[in-house]
Amino acid sequence: MNNENLEQKYKKWIVILSIAIPVVVVILFGVNLKKLGFDVEPLTFLPPIYACVNAITAVLLVSAVLAIKNGNRKLHENLMKGAIGCSIAFLGMYVAYHMTSDSTKFGGEGIIAYVYYFILFTHIVLSVIIIPMVLVTYVRALAQVFDKHRRLARITFPIWLYVAVTGVIVYLMISPYYV
Repeated sequence: MNNENLEQKYKKWIVILSIAIPVVVVILFGVNLKKLGFDVEPLTFLPPIYACVNAITAVLLVSAVLAIKNGNRKLHENLMKGAIGCSIAFLGMYVAYHMTSDSTKFGGEGIIAYVYYFILFTHIVLSVIIIPMVLVTYVRALAQVFDKHRRLARITFPIWLYVAVTGVIVYLMISPYYV
């Protein structure tokens, strides 16, 4: 299979995942297992863990960029697979937490509330936008279409890094209000 065909082969899956992931997250975010009658313990221990996973994702992303700039393609590839794995792990923990626990309300007031909600809003919007970007960037690397991979990666990297870092910031800002 040539490189263009590989890209085309995955195109349908990229579209499906780019739509399905946010839709499923929104649906599951609204599902509270306890309120549905299931005997589940709230997974209140998860937020600091998935905040750490976001921090690890950020470190992996920066390390991956440094690796490729130093010509270490294999290390870059492994670091990027790790970043994707961390993002998937984050998503699973995030959904599990919200399916077993009530949402925490931000208690800050004044300017800090505006800052928090701005960061939260941009984090959420960009976390949806980044899904197809990461998938296309990854498939272009798989297809060894490195010129197109590199062009998109230059846009994908800062957005993904922003999402990872703001995930940690959102956690740190809301953590005093966890029950």
